[in-house]
Order: sequence, then C-alpha cells, then structure tokens
Amino acid sequence: MIQSSKRSPLTWLVHISVLFLVVIWTIPTAGLFISSIRDKDQLSVSGWWTALSVSEQRLVSRTTIPKEPIQENGHYVLKGNVFEEGKSGVITLFGSSSLKPEAFVAGSTAELKKGLTLTVLENGDYVMTSPKVFKGRGKRIFYTAEIAPRFTLDNYREVLSAEGLGKSFINSLTVTIPATIIPILVAAFAAYALAWMQFPGRALLIATVVGLLVVPLQMSLIPLLKSYSFIGSIFGVGSKGYIGIWLAHTGFGLPLAIYLLRNYIASLPREIIESARVDGATDFDIFRKIILPLSFPALASFAIFQFLWVWNDLLIAMVFLGNSADELVLTGQLRELLGSRGGNWEILTASAFITIIIPLCVFFGLQRFLVRGLLTGSVK
Repeated sequence: MIQSSKRSPLTWLVHISVLFLVVIWTIPTAGLFISSIRDKDQLSVSGWWTALSVSEQRLVSRTTIPKEPIQENGHYVLKGNVFEEGKSGVITLFGSSSLKPEAFVAGSTAELKKGLTLTVLENGDYVMTSPKVFKGRGKRIFYTAEIAPRFTLDNYREVLSAEGLGKSFINSLTVTIPATIIPILVAAFAAYALAWMQFPGRALLIATVVGLLVVPLQMSLIPLLKSYSFIGSIFGVGSKGYIGIWLAHTGFGLPLAIYLLRNYIASLPREIIESARVDGATDFDIFRKIILPLSFPALASFAIFQFLWVWNDLLIAMVFLGNSADELVLTGQLRELLGSRGGNWEILTASAFITIIIPLCVFFGLQRFLVRGLLTGSVK
C-alpha cells in the first residue's frame, strides 16, 4: 500500500515565507504601475491604494470674459464650467477668495463685493453677475469637488513624446550591451584560470578579487577619471566617450563576475576536466568545449545583474560620458525631463515603467536560456 506523502511544517513555513516575500516585493511595483496611469490631479492628493475610490480635491478655476458683454435683466453675466474640458465631478463647496475657499455650499448664490454674485452648481456650471462690464482677467473660483476615479495614458504619452528620448535610448543600448559582454568574457577566462590552472600567486589573486568586492564605487571614480584624462592627454584623445564608460563598467563589474564564475566553475566535476586532459585537450579546448556550455547558467545569471546595473546607472554615465544632449543615456534624459516638468509624480512613475521594459525583456529572455543551460549542462 502506497502511503501519501505529507509535507512537514518546515516545508509549509518555507512556502509561506517565500509567498510573503513575493507579495512584499510585488506591492510597490503594483503601486507604481497604478500611479503611472492615474490622473495627475488625483495622484497629487491621494495614494495609489485609493485609486478606485472617490477623491476630494480642492481646486481653482478662472472665469472666461467674452469679447462681447452679455446682459440679462440689467446685469452683465458670465457663464461657464469650472472643470477642464473632458473632466467632471461633484462640487460640494466653493468660494471666491483663497482665505475662504469653502465659504459657500454648491447651488447657493454668494453675494460678493461691488454688487457681484456668484452661483456654482454641483455639476460645475457657474453664473457670475455684475452691474458693470467685466474687465481685465477673469475672477478666480475656488471649489471643493468629489472626483470619480480617473485613469489615463497621458503620462506615458508625455514621456514618450519628449524631445531627445529616442537618442538617449540608443545611447543606453550602446553603453549597456558592450558593458555587459566585455566583463563576462574577461571574467570567464579569469575564473577558469583561478579554478583549474595551477600557477604561483593564485591564492593571492583570489583574495584580491574578494577584497575588491568591498571597494565603494564612489571612492574610485575620481582616481579612475584622472587616469583616463592622463592617458587621453598622452594619446591626444578625450577622456570621455564610449570606450571609457565600457572600461569603467567592466572594471566595476569584474570582481563580482570573477568571484561568482570562479565558485561555479570550481564546483564542476573534476573527472570531466581530467578526462579531457588525458584525451589531449588543451586548456583552451577544455574552456571552450566543456566549461562554457556547463557554465551557461552562471553566465546568464551574471549577465542579468550586470545588464540591470548598467542600464539603470546614472552616476558613471554622467562622469565618463557627459551631459550634452547627444551623450545623455535614458536615465539622464528622464532626469532632465523631470527637471523641466518640476518633478511631477506622474512623470516619475511613467518614466520608471518605461525604463524597465528592456530589462524585463532581457530577464525573461535569459531566464529561458538559463533553464535550458541547467538541463543540457547536467552530468549523468
């Protein structure tokens, strides 16, 4: 008789813990996405968790004075609606002064100075009367309105239609792709040498790589930039350019890449390496035909992390590439867009989702190859 297997309490605890972590990490992303498609007025006054509820907003509008005065019953009249075109809501309170923006109830008639009267209905229609002709700018109307949930793609349209965004997107790809491939190639050779080749000082090199993991990136920026400037002055070339930023990202990414790949390659079965050497294979043949296919999971994992790091980088791009319109990467261009728009939240949230499109494609694409590498690299 086959007894059904029962999961232990520890297994359930692990599953619940993983589920809890997934939810904790997913909630901010969901909130960011909801915020990116909300109306900017609602986003500025309420959190994303209130996106499906009615929000109360305190707004201001200005009456429009027609070119030809309109008279009714001996008084000059202004008519209109306080809401912008395409928007609506329910007015609850209104006023004509910033000191008393909620002085009157919607639907009532307010007696103002100089014989003016103001009536604002719940649907936003207003009527202002005056014994004299209206002149100058229109009068301000302060009102409190209950606005229904409103979602829009205008935030994405504003970001995608920004000038220079396409050029910065190409710049980011130009920086990220080589800065991901170069450290992987260099680190793979170095990791194999540190794992399977015997030479003097190998242990010291491994310790140096581990020590470089704790060196702060910011601490090395100025010395590295001075070295680039010195080398550039010798050869008569500028210190800023794509080659400089590729080398910078390669240098910053190599310690982690070598450390991860060396640990993975060192864990491969020794019998495979020794059998290949007995058959007369050189170190390069072993590396190319055995190590690389079996190490694909580790290579793909580091490629994901390196791509995400370089794609989202702003500091190194500013230091080694520049801030001109033709040199800005995507993160730099979005920063400029935020500055020109006053740092509006709707721009920030939409920009965040635009920047993660390519990294998501890379992640899911390499994840498929990662699973394939795990299967084809298994040892019988």
